[in-house]
Amino acid sequence: MNKKILKTLEYDAVKTQIKPFLSTVAGEKELRDLLPTSNAPKMQQWLAETADASRVLRWQGGISIPKLADVKPHMQRLRIHAALSGTELAQVGRVLFTTGQIRSFFENLVADRGEALPALAVYYNELVILPELTRRVNVAIDGDGRLNDEASAELHRIRQAITGTENAIRQKMQDYTRGKTAQYLSDPIVTIRNDRYVLPVKATYRQKFGGVVHDQSQTGQTLYIEPADVVDMNNRLREYTLKERREEERVLIELSAQLEPEADSIENNAQLLGHLDFLNAKARYAVVIKAIEPEFSPENHVRLLKARHPLLNPDKVVPNDIIIGEDYSAIIVTGPNTGGKTITLKTLGLLQIMAQSGLFIPAAEYSSVGIFKEIFADIGDEQSIEQSLSTFSAHMVNIIDILSGTDKDSLVLFDELGAGTDPQEGAALAMAILDAVGETGAYSVATTHYPELKVYGYNRADTINASMEFDIDSLRPTYKFLIGVPGRSNALEIAKKLGLDKNIIDSASALTTEDSQELNDMIADLVARRNAVLTQQVELTQKVIENRQLKNDYESKLESIDKERAKAVEEAKKEANHIVADARRKTDKIIADLHKMARDGATIKENKLIDAKGALNAMHQEPSATNNRILRKAKQAKQVPLLVGDTVLVREYGQQGTIVRKLKDHKFEVQMGILKMVLTSEEIEKQTNQSTNEPKSTKKKRRNSSSVNTNKAINRAEASAKLDLRGVRYEPAMAELDRFIDKALLNNLSSVEIIHGKGTGAIRQGVQEYLRSHRQVQSFKFTGPDQGATYVQFS
Repeated sequence: MNKKILKTLEYDAVKTQIKPFLSTVAGEKELRDLLPTSNAPKMQQWLAETADASRVLRWQGGISIPKLADVKPHMQRLRIHAALSGTELAQVGRVLFTTGQIRSFFENLVADRGEALPALAVYYNELVILPELTRRVNVAIDGDGRLNDEASAELHRIRQAITGTENAIRQKMQDYTRGKTAQYLSDPIVTIRNDRYVLPVKATYRQKFGGVVHDQSQTGQTLYIEPADVVDMNNRLREYTLKERREEERVLIELSAQLEPEADSIENNAQLLGHLDFLNAKARYAVVIKAIEPEFSPENHVRLLKARHPLLNPDKVVPNDIIIGEDYSAIIVTGPNTGGKTITLKTLGLLQIMAQSGLFIPAAEYSSVGIFKEIFADIGDEQSIEQSLSTFSAHMVNIIDILSGTDKDSLVLFDELGAGTDPQEGAALAMAILDAVGETGAYSVATTHYPELKVYGYNRADTINASMEFDIDSLRPTYKFLIGVPGRSNALEIAKKLGLDKNIIDSASALTTEDSQELNDMIADLVARRNAVLTQQVELTQKVIENRQLKNDYESKLESIDKERAKAVEEAKKEANHIVADARRKTDKIIADLHKMARDGATIKENKLIDAKGALNAMHQEPSATNNRILRKAKQAKQVPLLVGDTVLVREYGQQGTIVRKLKDHKFEVQMGILKMVLTSEEIEKQTNQSTNEPKSTKKKRRNSSSVNTNKAINRAEASAKLDLRGVRYEPAMAELDRFIDKALLNNLSSVEIIHGKGTGAIRQGVQEYLRSHRQVQSFKFTGPDQGATYVQFS
């Protein structure tokens, strides 16, 4: 992206607004180096990162990162085996501590919310936590870079000795200030000279103290004396101080040596924290300017809804819809001076650049952006006194540069194209320039005062007129951007409103061409029609709101009825299950009696027994899964997908419409006549004659497959005296166990072995409970390696 456009559109001013939300030097550097990208995947990744940071801001108030210095120079010094100062170590310690805090913050946040942050996970998962090193540095160094007493045992001992010696010296010196000797002092205080404790003694009483004179007052009447009986104590204090300094140096060297192997990890952590800080700042800035995440249009359709310039007062700026690329690639904007034409141009360019920088844009939901390799602009007075160029010449030089670099991936913005020269020639030149831009396939937006360009915008393919609305009654611009309506000349109306003589107005009207009058009348009619459509749209919108309210009330009542009905069905199923359970208990007793008869020699058809028990089991009713999310997703997957251009039925109104745009969150923009509505996929139904019924052969195949699977399960349960339940889920395992025990009893087996494995213990526990409650089981015990099987003895 060329640097000139960034300056013209005040890109740095936007970055300046973001800076106060940063707290790290690395984050500030990333903001400073930020430039818009022309790579679509990278732009989408940047926007996704900002979106994740915005979610964190909503959930937890943002990413809390303290002020962090730039530790990159410190790591470079460590790599050449240099020792860091206390202040530098304190800065590194803050990075180490913050790394652990941020990593834990994200892990806990994702676990608590149950929602992933994929765009941010790339960064916080890369943070390297060094707990022992973090503890060592932060215990040894305080926030100001001073070594704590706990930095080493020797340092702690030395500082205790220093404290004890200082206390002894102060006590001795205070004896001089309180006793009879106080009369010999200029002031009864203890002070320090040359790092030694001294007394301010009157010069005439020098001999009363002895010791060493370290200083004197300017008048010479006061001598600062170190009394003889504290000289030794001051000497010891000096020795301890030197030892303390040497020990501090040793500790700093030791800590630096411990940090050296992790220099790369620490530097990378600092960069990652800076990037997270930068993303947090982008999210906070988005809240301040009330910005949203724009959708990306692969077709390069720019659709800015209720767009606002981020540098203007949000309470005063007029939002406008700016759309280009869908039905037209060039816009001719006309209207009065100070009507907002230039701001509209800058808003389009700046919001596109912000999106390509991964920033949210101040616009309404469902706004979309494209991607441009270059954005060019000829905006403002480019007159150069040094180059002796007129305004027109300076504009031409700039336009020549623009045309030389324009291609199909460019957006070109012209302000007052062709101005500064003869109107007729200027208009012709403007049209030729727009034709040249159009031939490259680039998008262009041009503002102008020339009426000829209104006709150009009407006649040229892929070109549309637009204007800035002007209120004739108040003689003020409304700053509303009107697509499809060329600007109307208001000079005569304004002059008339201001009280210009009627004869002059009539003379001027007579001098204007008939074509010009017809054009103004046509524009006035277009504005009137547009206002009528807007009024109708407001009324329709109000009706939509009312109908939606009625629909919501109906759906709420219907849902309540469905819940009551489902509850009644569930209660009935539970009652039925109680009856079936009672029947099963009675059947078990009958089967047990039959088993006893079989052992006594009676002949019993076992297949009838098994079929009877299977029929009873089939009577059991499972609760419905109305709220099962997996089933709901499966149901949605079977629905016919909705595509742009499809004819759909809007259920709420019973009217057909056409999908003109697919939005995010399963929403669609549907055109019904002159009305465009944003609807969810549940509110519309695709109109199609295709049958989605499943072929009978497929259904038959599925039934056969189900039957085969059931037979396989039964065959598995028919193992002679051993049942292997390893790898089987709990409920199927219990069903197999029940069938196996029945089969074993019917075959007069006295004992069987059930292999359940160790695993989580769920199958083993289920087997125990089943055997413990079965009347025909005499005893059972664990067998096999690690008690992975159960031996069962029947009565």
